Amino acid sequence: MLVTFHGATREVTGSMHLLTMNGDRVLLDCGMFQGRRKESDRKNRVMPFDPGIITNMILSHAHIDHSGRIPILTRDGFAGQVVCTRATANACTYMLPDSAHIQESDADYLNYKRVRALMVELRTGDQQKNNNGEALKEIRKILKRDKDGLNTEAINDVMARYRVEAVEPLYTKEDAQHALTAFYGVPYRSPVAVGQDMECVLYDAGHILGSAVTIVKAKADGRTYTVGYTGDIGRFDKPIINDPTLDFDEADRNIDLLIMESTYGDRDHDPVTDMMPRLKKIITETVERGGTILIPSFAFGRTQELLYAIHLLYQNEEVPQVPVYVDSPLATNLTRVFAEHPEMYDTKTHNDFLEEGKNPFVFDKVTFTRSVAESMALMREKKPHIVISASGMCEGGRILHHLRYKMHDVRNTILIVGFMARHTLGRRLLEEGEAYENAGRIGNPPLLRVLDKEYPLRARVISIGGFSAHGDRNEMLRFVEKSNLNIRQIALVHGEEEALTAFSRQLADKGHNVVVPRAGESLRVGG
Repeated sequence: MLVTFHGATREVTGSMHLLTMNGDRVLLDCGMFQGRRKESDRKNRVMPFDPGIITNMILSHAHIDHSGRIPILTRDGFAGQVVCTRATANACTYMLPDSAHIQESDADYLNYKRVRALMVELRTGDQQKNNNGEALKEIRKILKRDKDGLNTEAINDVMARYRVEAVEPLYTKEDAQHALTAFYGVPYRSPVAVGQDMECVLYDAGHILGSAVTIVKAKADGRTYTVGYTGDIGRFDKPIINDPTLDFDEADRNIDLLIMESTYGDRDHDPVTDMMPRLKKIITETVERGGTILIPSFAFGRTQELLYAIHLLYQNEEVPQVPVYVDSPLATNLTRVFAEHPEMYDTKTHNDFLEEGKNPFVFDKVTFTRSVAESMALMREKKPHIVISASGMCEGGRILHHLRYKMHDVRNTILIVGFMARHTLGRRLLEEGEAYENAGRIGNPPLLRVLDKEYPLRARVISIGGFSAHGDRNEMLRFVEKSNLNIRQIALVHGEEEALTAFSRQLADKGHNVVVPRAGESLRVGG
């Protein structure tokens, strides 16, 4: 068996690994690269193989950095099945169309900017007058339907007339809907064929609802070759979902190669037990200052965990019960997916809520905003409240508008509850905010660019590592050493260079055979 690593190699996005054997090619994940816009767009548009040669695909979980390029795969010739858990399939019915909507909206906006620049140049005859106020006002009236909507017909007409090259979306909503027809949801621990003499079994990874550790077994030349793929490994003892699997069935325990994530391979999280007290302190202190708590959050997993935690604090009357808003239509839909899969909840969630007939994620102080008008009104709200909004790394979505309205106010708190990849606004917020805090908040606050304009970061930026859905280095090591897997070799992926180096050294010190592949590199399994 040959394994080729095509994504999330020495970085944390774009997960994609290809297994080849007996004429079959099985893909593990088909994730989207995220980060710098131009670099990510270039990577996302070029598949490293013809999708038509892929037999089947196995999806570890629904997060876009693992699932986001499936519509390209199915659009461009893939005719197999996307095997995943049923919860993952359900989540993708919302996540992939939402991703397509973002692709289309981004393309429309970039085309609007190209046409606007052209029309200014044509009217003024001088590139130096791009900021001509009157010309811009007239052009905006032509190219926009209202304050926030674009007149795509007018934009397309100008582009056709002057032969302006259009920016095409990565894929469309129609592409995303077509991709969903390929999904095949299966229960945990249920073998399913993915190729000739090749099958996979999914085990709970404890990362988000429906996330899976994949075991792929292939028979050839009188022996069985086995590859394990962790996807993203979750934390232990966290609420809502079960811990990562440590007890694998006897038939799946002997692993020739384990492809393993290493996102937090160089650091430890705050203890899970510290999560609620820290959240309690942050809410209380911010409300006492008269401020708002802004929480950039992944729509699937993190949002529901935050709702669960806040619900518990409110239920026990431990914090001021200010209004809570989930300002993300996607998160609203995905919260419904959580509600549809109580069979995946852990015992504590059953004890805290379900046995009392309560929904863990819905309570009287929470509002799920859907319309743009509701979101805009919320941005201007000055009374203390909590906003949970996407995107998790602040690279798009409604959180950007909340930030530009609230980040300049010292009373407010920006609460970071997840990993922020390099070159994202979330990472800059975290690093600049912590640096300003460590310097005693003396002098001018850092300036950060949000939606093409700079704003001072006076709000307090606080991170709670306990909310992370990724296991830290000790939890990942626990998975390797405390599970009943017998692992011959480990390939580390899904980590930045420092994390990979640190974790590979730690594994090697424990006696494990470890490799850190580069993009496009192949390993022969069982050779």
